[in-house]
Amino acid sequence: MSSKPTTKLKENPFTKRREPLGFMLWLGVIGSSLLFTSIFIIFLIRMHRETGHMIVLPDMFWLSTLVILFSSITLHEANLAFASERFLHYRVFLGATLILGITFILLQAGGWAEMLNAGIFNGITTSSGLVYLLTGLHLVHIVAGVIYLSMLFQKAVKNRTYVDSFVYSVNPPNRLRIKLLTRYWHFTGALWLVVFLFLIVLY
Repeated sequence: MSSKPTTKLKENPFTKRREPLGFMLWLGVIGSSLLFTSIFIIFLIRMHRETGHMIVLPDMFWLSTLVILFSSITLHEANLAFASERFLHYRVFLGATLILGITFILLQAGGWAEMLNAGIFNGITTSSGLVYLLTGLHLVHIVAGVIYLSMLFQKAVKNRTYVDSFVYSVNPPNRLRIKLLTRYWHFTGALWLVVFLFLIVLY
């Protein structure tokens, strides 16, 4: 018996419709990656011309690295809890991620204060300028993530009952928001690791 012919066409992965917000996020990730890569290359080209003293990275930067790593874990757990309808765990892990994100910002500010007290920025050199530029740009990414994270946490706290949380969770745009935030947050964490390792190798 011959099989029934089908008229279904195989979808082209290059032309299929994609989620606009997800596509915009990937464009932002690529753009940020190119920006930081350009800064790395420019500094490496100019580094051999500098004869000044290389700076010492503050201890706060080491602590902030641990914090950003833990925040990626807690946000991942929040994502899993949201998908499995464990809404209490979702709120707890989302709140923990928010606290860790704010802690990261405070530690970065503490690192800046430590460098200012050491007089590193009395005369801007290529070395100090690089730290200023890289950590400042990365901090902008983190602040943006913390702002959006606080908005999601506010909605999570507002929907405390199981029914409200369930109705919120089955809404596709809400699922997309936490999914995109998780991707973005993991990217900022990976970006900081690259920046921090780059600074460690040089300094």
